[in-house]
Amino acid sequence: MGIVKRDEGKKVNSNINVTPMVDVMLVLLIIFMVITPMLNNKVNVDLPKAVSAKVMEDANKEDAVVVAVTRDGRTYLGGDVVSLDDLGPKVAAKLEKKVGSKQVYMRADVRANYGKVMDAVDGVRSAGVSELGLLTEKTDEEAAPAKK
Repeated sequence: MGIVKRDEGKKVNSNINVTPMVDVMLVLLIIFMVITPMLNNKVNVDLPKAVSAKVMEDANKEDAVVVAVTRDGRTYLGGDVVSLDDLGPKVAAKLEKKVGSKQVYMRADVRANYGKVMDAVDGVRSAGVSELGLLTEKTDEEAAPAKK
C-alpha cells in the first residue's frame, strides 16, 4: 500500500470576506445613531406651556408682592425702586403684613441682564420665600389658535 497525499493546501482560500462584517457594522451604526439623541434627556420634566389665568389674576391683586427687573438693571418692588441689598428685608416686611398666600411674583424684561435677574431671585429667596412665580406674556402665536 502506498501513501496517499492530498493537495488541499492549494485549494485553501485565504481571502477575508468583509461583506458580513460591513453589514453588521452598518446596522450597529444605525442603531447607535437612533438611540444617542434619546440618551441626552436624563431627567424628564413637563414644562408649563403658559402662565395660567389664575396666576395672572393673583399677580394683579393689590396686595400681591411683585418684583420687576428692567433692562437697565434696576429692581422694583411694586412701584418703588429698591437696591438688591434691601430687596430681601423689604420683601420679608411686605410678606409679614400679608394674610394668606406668601407667594412673590417676578417680572423681568427680555433684554435684562441674566445676572441681575438671578441676583433679584436670590434677594427674594433670602426673605424666606418658598414660592416664586415667574410671569411671562403670551405671544401672538400662543394667544391665537393655530389655523389648519
